[in-house]
Amino acid sequence: MQILDLIIIFGYLIGVTLFGVWFSSKQETTEDYFVGDRNVPWWAIAASIVATETSTITFISVPGIAFARNGNFEFLQIVFGYLCGRVVISLLFIPMYFTGDLQTVYQLLGTRFGSKVKMLASALFVIMRNIADGIRLLLTAIVLSAVYVAFVPNASVETVIIGSIVLLGIVMIIFTYFGGMEAVIWVEVVQLGIYIGGAIAAAVVIAQQIDGGFSGAIALGEQFNKFQIFDFTLDFTKTYTFWSGLIGGCFLTMSTHGTDQYLVQRYLCTNKPSRASLALLSSGAVVLGQFIGFLFIGVLLFAFYAPYNAAEYINAGVAGSGVPATLPFSGGDKVFPDFITKVMPSGLSGLVIAAIFAAALSSSLNSIAATFVNDLYKPFAKDKTDRHLLKVSGWLTLFIGIVQIIVALVMMRQNRSALDNALSIASLFNGPVLGVFLVGAFVKKANETAALTGMAASILLILYIKFFTPLAWTWYVLVGSLTTLLVAWLASLFVQNKGVKN
Repeated sequence: MQILDLIIIFGYLIGVTLFGVWFSSKQETTEDYFVGDRNVPWWAIAASIVATETSTITFISVPGIAFARNGNFEFLQIVFGYLCGRVVISLLFIPMYFTGDLQTVYQLLGTRFGSKVKMLASALFVIMRNIADGIRLLLTAIVLSAVYVAFVPNASVETVIIGSIVLLGIVMIIFTYFGGMEAVIWVEVVQLGIYIGGAIAAAVVIAQQIDGGFSGAIALGEQFNKFQIFDFTLDFTKTYTFWSGLIGGCFLTMSTHGTDQYLVQRYLCTNKPSRASLALLSSGAVVLGQFIGFLFIGVLLFAFYAPYNAAEYINAGVAGSGVPATLPFSGGDKVFPDFITKVMPSGLSGLVIAAIFAAALSSSLNSIAATFVNDLYKPFAKDKTDRHLLKVSGWLTLFIGIVQIIVALVMMRQNRSALDNALSIASLFNGPVLGVFLVGAFVKKANETAALTGMAASILLILYIKFFTPLAWTWYVLVGSLTTLLVAWLASLFVQNKGVKN
């Protein structure tokens, strides 16, 4: 890497920060700050959804999946579930979002069940999203630290990662604090172009370093069965199978894209359900193409590093062997960053790293602030003006950013794939929340007590499954949501409906 790469990288970070500050003049009300006055076009929302879904975790971790010994394209099975989930959301949930002037999706639960259900769902979202995005921040910091170490080889990697977490966290806080949700969406439109261009450039450069180019990599991938997509095994402990992907992926998307404020807030930035549905469905096609591309980059990296030539490769990934499945790397998250920082030519290296930062800066701070203000603070501050709420939102953005920095620092010593970490954590709490939305839609007699009972039972069961069973995380949302639905239905048969509390 050269000075040109640093100029591109830090130029991008400065540009994002200034862009957020420029948008500050438009943030006059909470409606402006949280939903962009509902005037954002559908295509920008679609690009924002893709940029949000294709995070740094995706950019870095997905190539590592195909790179690993016995790794292949089976991850796509869960993407097929993502597409099915989008159809369900468009038919079932999106029409409900436009029944009133909502700023958070959890306000629907307050109308249907009362404030306690709304506040519990909101609190689960705040906890889950802070943990997941702390992991995202950490992964991006690892890439930035690799850039720095390339220039200063004797630097302490751990110290550089800590410094990188703080630097990126500060940029994220400033950008979101001043710009609000509309600035986040428009920057994500730019980000989509940057990291698609960066990924294509990386694929071309890797292929040029391989004997036989793309065709050589494809031949090698076929030899090691890298392009296998379907696994019809009914094994509930395996993460990526056809059944866990299609069914589990569908329920996961119904939760993340249908009941999670982080993405639903983007739909609320337009003024018609048809436009929100168009944005969501069109984003699915782009996401499928992107995942295919990132997995193929993993095959290219496999051909470039040729780990199969090592004598110990036969034991890679075998329990007790001490040889990681991603030999010669300790984890899949380190494969792509190594190539970017050590092999890619100057200029392109900076572009790809800027693309990674672009994915990382799809900030959730505004979504968390919107949830906290509307669902957790407003009930106790009913006499406060909108100007006061806007000021509180800004301070919350600052505080939440610091929390995510702390989470990233705590997660530094985790060796598990960042993608698995983030998705499994999201799956823990998204199931109960999706379940209570399904209760609201299908169990007409369920009241606040029934809904809370269902959510409590679901949370306890999922925590037990997480820590004491080998069930793959791809089933967590399905189990959690159906448990909430079933228990709430049973409770509704025994608990007298006393009406809705507001």
